[in-house]
Formats: sequence, structure tokens, C-alpha cells
Amino acid sequence: MSKPHRIVKITFEEERELLNLPPKPELPKYSSQLINLANQFAQGTRPKVVGQMSELIKEFRKSGGRTFEDWKQWYLQRHPHAINEATQRIWNMLSNFKEALEQLRKEDVRKWVEDLVLIKTYEGLMLQEAILKKVAEELGGNYRLATPEEESKGIDGIIIIGNRKISVSIKPETYVTQEKHLPEDLRGHLIVYKKKKNKIVVDYSDILSSLDA
Repeated sequence: MSKPHRIVKITFEEERELLNLPPKPELPKYSSQLINLANQFAQGTRPKVVGQMSELIKEFRKSGGRTFEDWKQWYLQRHPHAINEATQRIWNMLSNFKEALEQLRKEDVRKWVEDLVLIKTYEGLMLQEAILKKVAEELGGNYRLATPEEESKGIDGIIIIGNRKISVSIKPETYVTQEKHLPEDLRGHLIVYKKKKNKIVVDYSDILSSLDA
């Protein structure tokens, strides 16, 4: 005879009650999301400001602490200025948000949406061609995109230098660094790229090696 299957659910409010925690703070609508976003920019609760919380909790438990009041007293003794510093960092960033919002116009929002939906979408789709064109220019040659048949073999394009045609596969750096590669069988020379803050770094050493061979 099988044992009865029972499930119990605990809401976040119940969890606070079970642990004897103060109730969740009541904040104006959307403010929690704004504070969280400001914190991401201000890095107010990073370990360098408030400490490495996972390690602090371990130390607290080892010290014999149990209740929330124990934890509050224990933490504030070790990081007496952390809450104030984190608060100030986040408040300063919220002030920056407020200033930006006062300057923002509906047309600015439209420009942002157009850039995201139209430009960045197209840019993402056409990135391979931009890289292919740039590398071909660097090598003093020309290029063309792969045919559907070539694409099925993992080839993204052909670089043409004189009478020589070089098949290439264009992949992000993560393709090379991760253990699990994409399942396709690459038959072209590898061009590796990495996106940085304001540029794309392209490594076409593999093609240069083939030219030197």
C-alpha cells in the first residue's frame, strides 16, 4: 500500500510569520522595482558595502545565533555603517533617475523603442555579414554570404582573395570557451568575435594561419 502523498505550501507572508520577522514594508506603487533598479546601478548591496552575506550567515550560525533579533544585533556590530552607506548610494541613484525623468520626453521613448525593435534587431541578424565584410577588407579581398547548402555544413560565408576562396564560420567567443560546442560540423575556418561595451573584437587568426600555410 502506497503512502499518502501530502504537499504543504508556505506563502512568503507565512514564512515571515513562521520566522517572527517584521512584516514586508509597504511602499508606494512601482517604488520597489525602482529601488531595485537603482541598487543595480549604485551597487549599494555589493559585498564591498554590506559584506559577503552567505559567509556572514554561516559565521552567525556558528556563533550560536538563532533569532532575527540575534542576527540584527550581530550584523550591525560587525558592519555598523553598511545600511546607511547602501541607503545613501541607492538614494543618490534615485535622485539621478528623477533628474533624468524630468528631462525625458515621449519622443525620447519612441527613439529608444525604434532603436531596440528596428535597429538592434536588424543589427543582431546582420552581425555576421558585418564581420565578414570587415575581415575581407582587412585581408584585401572580397566576400559573399554562404549558400543554403554551405550553411548546412556550418559555413557562414566565403572570403575571396584573388583566386582563393576561404570558407569561414563566424562564432562568438563563448563557442570556443564553453565545453559544449554547437552540434554542427564546422567545415570553415573560424572567425571568433566578442562583444564589448562599445565595440566588437574580431579574431581571424585561423584564416591568417591558413594563408601562411
